[in-house]
Amino acid sequence: MEILRVQLFFMSLLSLALAFVVPSINAQIPAPAPAPTSDGTALDQGIACGLMLLALVLTYIIH
Repeated sequence: MEILRVQLFFMSLLSLALAFVVPSINAQIPAPAPAPTSDGTALDQGIACGLMLLALVLTYIIH
Protein backbone atom coordinates (compact mmCIF):
# COMPACT_ATOMS: atom_id res chain seq x y z
CA MET A 1 0.00 0.00 0.00
CA GLU A 2 2.92 2.32 0.71
CA ILE A 3 4.27 1.80 -2.82
CA LEU A 4 0.96 2.88 -4.34
CA ARG A 5 0.95 6.02 -2.22
CA VAL A 6 4.53 6.89 -3.28
CA GLN A 7 3.71 6.18 -6.94
CA LEU A 8 0.62 8.34 -6.72
CA PHE A 9 2.65 11.17 -5.20
CA PHE A 10 5.34 11.01 -7.89
CA MET A 11 2.80 10.70 -10.69
CA SER A 12 0.95 13.76 -9.41
CA LEU A 13 4.21 15.73 -9.22
CA LEU A 14 5.11 14.59 -12.72
CA SER A 15 1.71 15.57 -14.10
CA LEU A 16 1.93 19.02 -12.47
CA ALA A 17 5.42 19.55 -13.86
CA LEU A 18 4.29 18.55 -17.35
CA ALA A 19 1.23 20.77 -17.09
CA PHE A 20 3.54 23.77 -16.65
CA VAL A 21 6.25 22.73 -19.11
CA VAL A 22 4.28 21.44 -22.12
CA PRO A 23 2.40 24.68 -23.00
CA SER A 24 5.66 26.64 -23.06
CA ILE A 25 7.21 24.21 -25.54
CA ASN A 26 4.79 25.30 -28.27
CA ALA A 27 4.99 29.01 -27.47
CA GLN A 28 6.02 31.33 -30.28
CA ILE A 29 7.24 34.88 -30.05
CA PRO A 30 5.09 37.14 -32.24
CA ALA A 31 6.82 39.39 -34.73
CA PRO A 32 7.18 42.99 -33.61
CA ALA A 33 4.76 45.50 -35.04
CA PRO A 34 6.09 47.63 -37.86
CA ALA A 35 7.16 51.15 -37.02
CA PRO A 36 4.53 53.76 -37.81
CA THR A 37 5.25 55.72 -40.94
CA SER A 38 4.03 59.24 -41.53
CA ASP A 39 3.79 60.24 -45.17
CA GLY A 40 1.97 63.50 -44.48
CA THR A 41 -1.48 62.44 -45.68
CA ALA A 42 -3.07 63.00 -42.27
CA LEU A 43 -1.64 66.51 -42.12
CA ASP A 44 -2.83 67.24 -45.65
CA GLN A 45 -6.32 66.02 -44.84
CA GLY A 46 -6.39 68.15 -41.69
CA ILE A 47 -5.41 71.27 -43.62
CA ALA A 48 -8.01 70.47 -46.30
CA CYS A 49 -10.74 70.06 -43.66
CA GLY A 50 -9.75 73.37 -42.07
CA LEU A 51 -9.87 75.17 -45.41
CA MET A 52 -13.26 73.63 -46.24
CA LEU A 53 -14.59 74.77 -42.86
CA LEU A 54 -13.21 78.26 -43.48
CA ALA A 55 -14.88 78.34 -46.90
CA LEU A 56 -18.17 77.21 -45.36
CA VAL A 57 -18.00 79.92 -42.68
CA LEU A 58 -17.12 82.63 -45.22
CA THR A 59 -19.97 81.52 -47.48
CA TYR A 60 -22.37 81.65 -44.53
CA ILE A 61 -21.18 85.13 -43.52
CA ILE A 62 -21.38 86.52 -47.08
CA HIS A 63 -24.94 85.32 -47.62
